[in-house]
Amino acid sequence: MRSLFPSNGRVHRTTDGPRHWHSARLLVAAALGATLAGCSGEPSGVPRRVIIPPGATLRAAADSLAHAEVIDAPRLFRIYADMERHDREIKPGTYLLQRHLGWHDALDALTRGKGLVHTVTIPEGWELREIGPLLERVLNVPAESIGAAVRDSALLERVGAPGPTLEGYLFPDTYTFPDGLSARAAVAEMVHEFEREWRPQWDSVARSFGMSRNDAVTLASIIEKEAQRPDERPLISAVYHNRLRRHMPLQADPTVQFALGHHVGRVTFKDLEIISPYNTYRHTGLPPGPIGSPGVASLDAALAPAAVPYLYFVAAPDGHHEFRTTFAEHSAARHALRRQAAQHKRQGAS
Repeated sequence: MRSLFPSNGRVHRTTDGPRHWHSARLLVAAALGATLAGCSGEPSGVPRRVIIPPGATLRAAADSLAHAEVIDAPRLFRIYADMERHDREIKPGTYLLQRHLGWHDALDALTRGKGLVHTVTIPEGWELREIGPLLERVLNVPAESIGAAVRDSALLERVGAPGPTLEGYLFPDTYTFPDGLSARAAVAEMVHEFEREWRPQWDSVARSFGMSRNDAVTLASIIEKEAQRPDERPLISAVYHNRLRRHMPLQADPTVQFALGHHVGRVTFKDLEIISPYNTYRHTGLPPGPIGSPGVASLDAALAPAAVPYLYFVAAPDGHHEFRTTFAEHSAARHALRRQAAQHKRQGAS
């Protein structure tokens, strides 16, 4: 499998100069008996993160290991690595290594890539079409394996998703995956994280609204896309709950963008004509499934809407929303925001 890092990115040794080399060898020979603890080590504690950049010298690698308390005596470790003829074989990357690992095990880990890990951050609201390529690149796995993993029938059944994919159930978070992890294992861990974050009481709350878990996650994914300010999540949730109760179309622009398959800066009237069950301008009720991966705050808001009568909201240029109850009030708010935007534009041009 190809490494995440360049295959030719090997670490090159630097020495303290030939005048010290002979004495250093003698020092090691005399001190080997007293430094067996440095070679063997007694690993302990939580693993430490050690970063070995491509092109780093052995000195830099040894200093990083010592700083993380993975080894002691970094200078002697460098000499030991040279004597073992592994001083030029250290693989760059990010490692998780235990403290007091010892010279032998630390060198073995860095030359064989045993502690290599890959960090993957999934932002809140990301869709599978964004998550898939990221996993493909960072984990160096084929796109086909990711496609198969997100269609795993056992995982779909476990989370209660009607399918065809696990859209919305790959929980947004920062993950540390070991080198060589399969796409299936990575996806399973992200679904497991969703299950860990899902609060048991949410199931009963969802039922009280006449919703399934999939409905709640779907609504949360829309809220995640709409909300720019955390305090507005319960208000946005209330608008959609109120519309659902009145059998009004949700008219959520993010669902149209999901149907289009790509992001657009502004949804146009032509976009609203797209034939899709995700077009909430044409269909009442929730779309068939989530349109991205919501975080805990949006999941919570989906099941804890504010007690307000609002049925409409419109976004202002600064990201906040104006909420209104009647269409007449909504139209007035839209016109007012357009006038403000035009005024700011004129002032900026003058």
